[in-house]
Amino acid sequence: METEKLYYADAFMKEFSARVLSCSPEKGGYSVVLDRTAFYPEGGGQPCDLGTLNGVAVTDVHERDGVIFHTAEGPAEVGTTVQGRIDWARRFDHMQQHSGEHILSGILCHAYHCDNVGFHMGADTVTIDYNAEISWEQVLEAERQANGIVAADAPVEIFYPSREELARLDYRSKKELSGQVRIVTFPGADCCACCGTHVLRAGQAGPIKALSSQKFHAGTRIELVCGNRALEFLNAVYEQNRAAAQLLSAKVTQTAGAVERVLEELSAVKVRCAALEEEVFASVAAQNAGRGSVLLFSDGLRPDSVRKLADAVAQRCGGLAAVFSRDGEKYNYALIRADGSELLPLVKSMNADLSGRGGGRGGFAQGSVCAERAAIETFFAREGLFCR
Repeated sequence: METEKLYYADAFMKEFSARVLSCSPEKGGYSVVLDRTAFYPEGGGQPCDLGTLNGVAVTDVHERDGVIFHTAEGPAEVGTTVQGRIDWARRFDHMQQHSGEHILSGILCHAYHCDNVGFHMGADTVTIDYNAEISWEQVLEAERQANGIVAADAPVEIFYPSREELARLDYRSKKELSGQVRIVTFPGADCCACCGTHVLRAGQAGPIKALSSQKFHAGTRIELVCGNRALEFLNAVYEQNRAAAQLLSAKVTQTAGAVERVLEELSAVKVRCAALEEEVFASVAAQNAGRGSVLLFSDGLRPDSVRKLADAVAQRCGGLAAVFSRDGEKYNYALIRADGSELLPLVKSMNADLSGRGGGRGGFAQGSVCAERAAIETFFAREGLFCR
């Protein structure tokens, strides 16, 4: 016997009573079948409802051949009546996301003669796939129209047409349908076959906000949030922007320009620092001219700067330039021989003795070691280098 689906009769039903038809142990708890239920099972891209049966947590709900199975953490006695309670915040969130998706998809599919070929309602955002290329500007225009539908707050129409009525109806569907078809209509935006739960009026879907649009296979994938999720997202973005505006001494509507100015200033500083760094490295190289192999420690250098210093010294010292720079618990290193003679045997030995990682080819090697300075100096002393 198929389960009576109370969520279709009243999507806003939060509590209900039902008779237990069966209960059997399964992985993760007990599989409970009721004569009727307000728990929506996972399907059509919409996650299932959660809640409780007589206070026992329901952790999953799925449908098979018209029968709805509730996975509960504890058993329910067959033949008894249980009280079901829906996690309403989760249910209403899902209804807002699904309804908002219908409104936006209806507008996009009508405007660009495409189909919605994928729909996933995640914990944070909703993604929709379309089999047509849609630009970001076109998405934003559809978003504007969708929020106009929300503001108009027309009642949502849900009905079950006969086969003859269905044949005359212009509606969207993701797949070939058989049996009784449920049509959900948002006047002015969408008419679609759907088995999900929806709000009663368009306004209850709340604001609709598109977050991104990207090419996906031969079409477009759009990410969006609706209702309370949209408000929470926009509040979080605003708070981040407000904090950034304070740091930049700018108005919240002018942070992009302020960031551009800071980046330009930072770029100029980097150029100046690079020039000064080159001057310092040239001076260090001059101090070590003709000294043969040398070991140098210079803390606070980026790995690329470690390499540049080693290269500058190698061109003047007449031997191996080994430069080490502390980075937290490790030292980054660069080893260079200007004549290009092979360093691999030395690097392998050093990495083994000093818990190092890295390598290279010919006269160049770069990496890091987890060792103290004294241990590094001791290793290179055995190799005939001297600390400068």
